[in-house]
Amino acid sequence: MSLVDVHNEWDPLEEIIIGSIDGARVASPGIDLFTIDYADYGSPDRVPSGPYPRHVVEQTREDLERLCEELTKLGVRVRRPAATDHAATIATPYWQTDGHYNYCPRDVLLTVGNTVIETPMVLRSRFLEPFAYKDLLLEYFESGARWLAAPKPRLLDDTYDVTRPPGERLRDTEPLFDAANVLRLGTDLLYLVSDSGNELGWRWLQSVVGDRYTVHPCRNLYASTHVDSTIVPLRPGLVLLNPERVNDDNMPEVLRSWDKIWCPELEEFEYVGERPYCSRWIGMNLLVVRPGLVVADDRQPELIRVLEKHGVDVLPLRLTHARTLGGSFHCVSLDVRRSGTLETYR
Repeated sequence: MSLVDVHNEWDPLEEIIIGSIDGARVASPGIDLFTIDYADYGSPDRVPSGPYPRHVVEQTREDLERLCEELTKLGVRVRRPAATDHAATIATPYWQTDGHYNYCPRDVLLTVGNTVIETPMVLRSRFLEPFAYKDLLLEYFESGARWLAAPKPRLLDDTYDVTRPPGERLRDTEPLFDAANVLRLGTDLLYLVSDSGNELGWRWLQSVVGDRYTVHPCRNLYASTHVDSTIVPLRPGLVLLNPERVNDDNMPEVLRSWDKIWCPELEEFEYVGERPYCSRWIGMNLLVVRPGLVVADDRQPELIRVLEKHGVDVLPLRLTHARTLGGSFHCVSLDVRRSGTLETYR
């Protein structure tokens, strides 16, 4: 029986991959990193490249271990990526750089049904990130999972256009998307068209998942990277939405009939550096353990109160440096197996 079996964001969790912070760094500046993540710095030379501060790494390692322990107590099998030398040079005939981190497995691998897909990520520093999961992927394949890799992108300079408005800086030169641009709602998959996922990316994904699934491109929703601090499905018919990004005009059609929780104002929390790597909305980046139970940031009491009012219990934990590293509980995890079957929820 395939160890990979997941159909949505909320069925009871059985197996998960949790990321690692060891060796994490900001990659050397290049047109890709500058355009996607640091355009507001004005020049690639100002990108704060190099290892993250020691206290950030140590605190995050402790936070991730606590998350693993709590999930294990709930009966979830927890897996981790292999160690990677992120300072090593990564090179193709077109460019060279160094690595980033294995903190966010949600970005690099997409699980749909019994299939796991290595996605064509938009940053050069993450080009070889799937190597950290190779032993796990081999194990999943041996168990009967379907294992695919998207066409390896060239990531040429003309892929990126920093002069364009946010949301339009990734050209359609080849299929490109991070796995965290995708949410699973049974037979419907939401795909964020943004600076981390282009139009060719959703067309390629639709061609791979076939007629059993419909991939819905979400345009003019959120210009930057990833969808999981904008739309958070909690259970069938209930979704948490970002009120600054989602409205009646851009609401995905498959969610219009769902009950909606509009995320309350979130508490600001600390970050290291000139500016945070992500906004305060990372506070709504939840991991659903099962319908009625989520992992949420303990620094967001109003969000916790609202969730509990809607019958959603909260396991309050913390990723202290989520805003520095650009990821909270959904980002640092990849659900590999959830009990449940493929259904349609619209």
